Amino acid sequence: MALADFKQTASAKILWKYDIGSATEFNFTPAVDGSSVYAASSQGDIARLDGVSGKQVWRINAAERLSGGVGAGDNLVLVGTPKGMVLAFDQNGKSLWKARVSSEVLSAPKVSNGLIVVRCGDSRIFGLSATDGKRKWVYERATPSLALRSSAGVTLADGVAYVGFAGGKLVAVKIDDGKVLWEASVALPKGATEIERIADITSLPVVDGKMVYAVAFQGRVAGVDRSNGRILWTRDISSYTGMDAQGERVYVTHSGGALYALDYSSGKSYWRQGGLLNRQLSAPLAMGDYVIVGDVEGYVHFLAKEDGAFAARIQIEDSPVMAQPVKLENSILLAQTRDGGLYAISSQSITRAPSNGTPLPEAVTPEKKKTDGSRLPDSAD
Repeated sequence: MALADFKQTASAKILWKYDIGSATEFNFTPAVDGSSVYAASSQGDIARLDGVSGKQVWRINAAERLSGGVGAGDNLVLVGTPKGMVLAFDQNGKSLWKARVSSEVLSAPKVSNGLIVVRCGDSRIFGLSATDGKRKWVYERATPSLALRSSAGVTLADGVAYVGFAGGKLVAVKIDDGKVLWEASVALPKGATEIERIADITSLPVVDGKMVYAVAFQGRVAGVDRSNGRILWTRDISSYTGMDAQGERVYVTHSGGALYALDYSSGKSYWRQGGLLNRQLSAPLAMGDYVIVGDVEGYVHFLAKEDGAFAARIQIEDSPVMAQPVKLENSILLAQTRDGGLYAISSQSITRAPSNGTPLPEAVTPEKKKTDGSRLPDSAD
C-alpha cells in the first residue's frame, strides 16, 4: 500500500546508527541493560554500544553462525545458534560457557534470578543455570503437524515464564522448576484444511499489571488473568508479529497491516488505523504519546495514542524493520533492520510550525547517514 501524505504533529530524528551485520533469514532484537545496548547478527558478530552515543564499547565474533538474540542481564550477554547452542558472554565480551539444547534457538534467551530460559525451534523450553549453563528443567508439549516457523521467545515476569504455542495455547511456567501453573486457549484452530487450521501464537505475550495478553495468527487476541489463566475477553484479530500494552490500552498489529488500540479490560476498540495495509508491520511499541511500528520498506511510523492518527514518519533505510522495536529511553527507541542497521530514533511533538512554513522532512537521506555510531547533526532530521 502506498503511503499517504499527512500533516506532521511530531518530528522523528535518527540519533545514531550502527552497522551490526545482516540478519539473513533470522530475527534479532537489540537488548538494553543499564546504559548499554547489545546487538547481534547471523554472521556471529556481537557488539556492546554506549546507549547515549552509539559508540562501540566492544565487538566480538562468536566463531559460529547465530540465529537468536540478544538477551542481556545479570552480567550476561546471551545468544543462540541454528545448531542448538546457547552461548553466554560476560558484559566485557568474554566467553563464559556454551550449552546444548534440543534444536535451533530462534529467539533471545532470557535471564532471571540465576536461570536462563530458552525457547527452541521444536517448542521445547529449557531452564539453564546462569552460572554454567547446566540444564535445570525442560518443558515440552505435542505440537500440530503443521505449525508456523516463529522467532517468538518467552516473556518473564515475577518468577513466571509466559509462552505462546502452536494451536493457540498460552502457558505459564514457573522459572525455578519448570512446573506449569496454567494453560489457556487463546485461539481454537478451525477450518477444513491444515493451513486454515493454523492458529499459532507467533509473538511475545505481553504482561501488564494483573493481565497477560496474547494474540494468535489466524486466531484471536485475548486478555488473560495472570493468577489463574482465566480468559477475561477475546477479539477476533489475527497477528503474526504481536502487540504491546500501556496504561489502559492494548495495541495490536493485524497480520494484514492495520493497527488496533483496544481497551485493556474488555477488548473494545478505541481506534483502528488502516493506512498501512500490506506493509508487513513490526510489533507495535507504545512509548510516550505515540505507538510506533516499522515496515517492510524501512519506514518507522509514529501514531498518536489518542486516535491513531499519523504523527511522524521516517525511513531509516530500504530494508525491513525486524519484528520487535525496543524502548531505549522515554522518547528514544531502537530499531534493527534485516540488512543489519541498528538505529536509535527520537521523537518529540511539534509545538509550532517552522517560521518559513516549510514542512519538516520525513526521512534522513542516505548520504546523511553515518555508520560509525556517531550522532547525526540536527540538520539531518
